[in-house]
Amino acid sequence: MHTVKEVSKLLGLTEHTVRFYTDKGLVPSIQRDKNNNRLFDEESISWLIGVKYLKQCGMSVEDIKSYVDLCLEGRSTIQERYEIIMKQKAIAMAQLEEAKQRAKYMEEKANHYLDIINGVIPDDTNPKEWESINSNTPQKERTS
Repeated sequence: MHTVKEVSKLLGLTEHTVRFYTDKGLVPSIQRDKNNNRLFDEESISWLIGVKYLKQCGMSVEDIKSYVDLCLEGRSTIQERYEIIMKQKAIAMAQLEEAKQRAKYMEEKANHYLDIINGVIPDDTNPKEWESINSNTPQKERTS
């Protein structure tokens, strides 16, 4: 059994977030000790992982609660749950593509800065320097 603090560190969530999710009924297997402190077993942690990922896809807490409720209803809701997951998968894939584009941009910027650092090209990243770069570069090179 794990405490809120342990689970928050394990999953990269704040303690407040873990408590909020449990208070909203998103972790149906949550247990309590004699002092009413939340205790998490592997099933509870699995619920939290699912909630975390659904939330990161942009799903609202209310929609996640509806999904959890469908899960608790059992087999009769599999098709509906499948459709929810497919929609969230599409969102996650779009987010992944956006992240790839950001990473590619940063890689290109890092390579550009390395070229500047290594003296391959002048520093063209600082507008203050543009005038001196342009004045030292023949007109033909500046326009290409």
